[in-house]
Amino acid sequence: MTRFGYTLMTEQSGPKELVRYAAAAEEVGFDFEVSSDHYFPWLDSQGHSGYAWSTLGAVAQATSRVELMTYVTCPILRYHPAVVAQKAATLGVLSDGRFTLNLGAGENLNEHVVGERWPAVGERHDMLEEAVEIIRELLTGERTTYDGAYFRVDSARVWDTPDSPVEIGVAVSGDQSVQRFAPLADHLVAVEPDGDLVASWDSARPSGAPLSRKIGQVPISWDTSEERAVERAHEQFRWFAGGWKVNADLPTTEAFEAASQFVRPEDVAEQIACGPDLDAAVESVRAYWEAGFTDVAIVQIGDENQAEFLEKAAGPLLEKLRAAATS
Repeated sequence: MTRFGYTLMTEQSGPKELVRYAAAAEEVGFDFEVSSDHYFPWLDSQGHSGYAWSTLGAVAQATSRVELMTYVTCPILRYHPAVVAQKAATLGVLSDGRFTLNLGAGENLNEHVVGERWPAVGERHDMLEEAVEIIRELLTGERTTYDGAYFRVDSARVWDTPDSPVEIGVAVSGDQSVQRFAPLADHLVAVEPDGDLVASWDSARPSGAPLSRKIGQVPISWDTSEERAVERAHEQFRWFAGGWKVNADLPTTEAFEAASQFVRPEDVAEQIACGPDLDAAVESVRAYWEAGFTDVAIVQIGDENQAEFLEKAAGPLLEKLRAAATS
């Protein structure tokens, strides 16, 4: 059975608004909620980028049923992995075990702020592998010392841990990252509905390991007016057209503005379901469950009609998604 989630988009809404949206999303029936974990918005027009972990702590108290996740946290530059482990464990406690930590190799946009150089993708994956090893060990609550090529941990212990250790998902994009991280992580995270990637992940899992969840994300721009929906998607999400191989290396919002300056509204509308047609939104998600994804988070683009989306469209959309995914 496919689970459908709601995205707390820290780049387009303030922290207080996100907490309200999170409570409303639980009420309307979403199964889980994911939060971006960025220092910058993608574009200046989005206008926000609050601290994900403070927001999720508040969300854990404003909700009682939905699972919570990061989508995704980079534990290699802006955060040391030992600090990520402590944050994840604390959130696991606050949420009564409802939290999953999803990790990735990050984007230059958010990591350059600490003044370190931006490593090439291969080195980032080396760093991420060490980070996952450190975080997993610390989440057991045991005292940990680690001496790696990139990270050191000196007799660290996370004192407050949930009853069951926080599970870890890792974002992957190809066979090389699958082979490296499938044995280390609990769950797969991916940004494209690639059935071959899912099959490779399952094949690379250790014998006897529990089945992994496969977690994806799809943006939509719902509005009663298709014209407004396309305009909003173009204003706020035209960066999406660049793809992750480009987006990971751009350092500033100005760079994203320049890289997306020739992306037209109609180009965005070809990639993102825009307007009041919920069936079109369902079709934009369909490829994920057909590829074997177990969890798909919906991003409703923009802040100004987020409450209206949750009040009027989210419930009917969830009904349609669940009916289509089980037919």
